[in-house]
Amino acid sequence: MPKKDLYNRILGLLCSVFEAYSAVLFLPENNTTYKLASFFSLGDNILTQCRLKPGQGLVGWVLRENQPLLVNDFERTGNSLGYYSSEKQEKIKAFMGCPLERGQGALCLDTKRSQSFSTKDQKILHQFALLVQDLQNDISPDHGTNREKHYYACLQTLYLLRLHYRRWSDYLHAFLCTLSQYTDFTYCFFASRDSAGKGYFLEGANRELLPSHGSQGKKFDIEEGLVGWVFRNNTMLHSLNRENSKLSNRILNHSVKLPELQSAICLPIMVRMRTRGVLVLADHRVREFSKEEKEFLHMVTEYLSLFLENLYLKSKLRGS
Repeated sequence: MPKKDLYNRILGLLCSVFEAYSAVLFLPENNTTYKLASFFSLGDNILTQCRLKPGQGLVGWVLRENQPLLVNDFERTGNSLGYYSSEKQEKIKAFMGCPLERGQGALCLDTKRSQSFSTKDQKILHQFALLVQDLQNDISPDHGTNREKHYYACLQTLYLLRLHYRRWSDYLHAFLCTLSQYTDFTYCFFASRDSAGKGYFLEGANRELLPSHGSQGKKFDIEEGLVGWVFRNNTMLHSLNRENSKLSNRILNHSVKLPELQSAICLPIMVRMRTRGVLVLADHRVREFSKEEKEFLHMVTEYLSLFLENLYLKSKLRGS
């Protein structure tokens, strides 16, 4: 697939994830000018032949300063985005931009929704910028590009799940099965913190994980196991079964016998500034993780965090 088509699909996914109005990608044209290389918009107001210099409009600020930018009161700032004519950007309410490394360009979003972008949204946009960056750099053309396509396909599939599964339990099971399929991990499961914050439960898994008798619905102490450590420390943890360390007995606690496992990665799911869940991928093989794999899994956890945050806000709105 041509690189431009990949850019277009990534920007379309970005708009869907953030419910944005437009997503734009600017790449260098020469030493002084950046051109609009790709865009996705719900309208037809984008200046398709747009070219910007560093410092020109909000996108130009991102390019010049090489810093992310988040503007949630765009209507009051009087600033120009740079890729609309002045009269066509009147209804835009918020803007978010992220630079690519070493002056390679900028990835930006805007929205007409009154709900503003958040710092968590900014982090997710940064992960998409890293994906675009790898495509731009053509790292390992024969392998890397295919890997990026694979990661993109997974993210797209995970996003579309919400259109087919309305119940959280059904969505979670489909999410875990999809992630297991794309990453080739034997087990993929999700642990959620209890309301008191002292323990956690296994809320879902791609396949049967616990013994059929005595452990279903079991509450685990948050002081126990690798999963408990991630809940307490809000940090990703990667563990291998080195020197017969019996990894299977350390993931939850010693009283629960899990299938024989050789490697696992535990990732915190942050909601309302606190780790509310832990996503675990485990395998019967010893598996090391590349930088690209960790970045991809970080994007997955950021998306799941955003999904759960939206569920929380919707439940609060229904209860008010």
